[in-house]
Amino acid sequence: MSERRGGAPPSETTSTISDEDWYAREFGGAEYSDVRFVDIDLTEASNSGATFTNCVFVNVKFNVSSHESTAFVNCTFRGCNFFDATFTGCKLIGSIFDSCDFSILKVHGGDWSFTGFRRAELQGVEFTGVRLREADFTNARCARSTFAGCDFSGSVLHGADFADADLRGSALGEIDPLTVNLRGASVTGDQAAEIARGLGLVVDEV
Repeated sequence: MSERRGGAPPSETTSTISDEDWYAREFGGAEYSDVRFVDIDLTEASNSGATFTNCVFVNVKFNVSSHESTAFVNCTFRGCNFFDATFTGCKLIGSIFDSCDFSILKVHGGDWSFTGFRRAELQGVEFTGVRLREADFTNARCARSTFAGCDFSGSVLHGADFADADLRGSALGEIDPLTVNLRGASVTGDQAAEIARGLGLVVDEV
């Protein structure tokens, strides 16, 4: 299971909502704190401006849901399904994911710093312009994914697989190509030079 690299430790939930059918529900500016959500169907839900703090989501379906300017701060997601879900300008600082399905997940902008994706199956996901500082991608499977224009500064990428991924324009921090699979990944010339320097090569830019 992923571990938080920053943010406050999760507090114990004080209430539980379970076995609810919230299909296509619109959340607006709703606020939830320290709530445990279990077996909730949020398929095609629309979420704009809502805030979830220190919440736990267990077996929740986020399929084809849309989230805009929404905050999931210091939350935990276990066994959740994010099939074709879209997050735009959202804040998920300090949240962790365990045994979740991320098929066709799309994330545009927002701050996902200190998130935990340890051993996550992220093949084919799309992250563009996302702040991922100090996130944990240890042994994550990110082949054929898009992480364009993202900020991985301080992130842990040891053992991650970015084969055939699009990493163009991303700040890759101190990525170690000896411990991260970058075979077939797309990067810019500047990124390639940075990676080469990390291997101890002297890059002639003339």
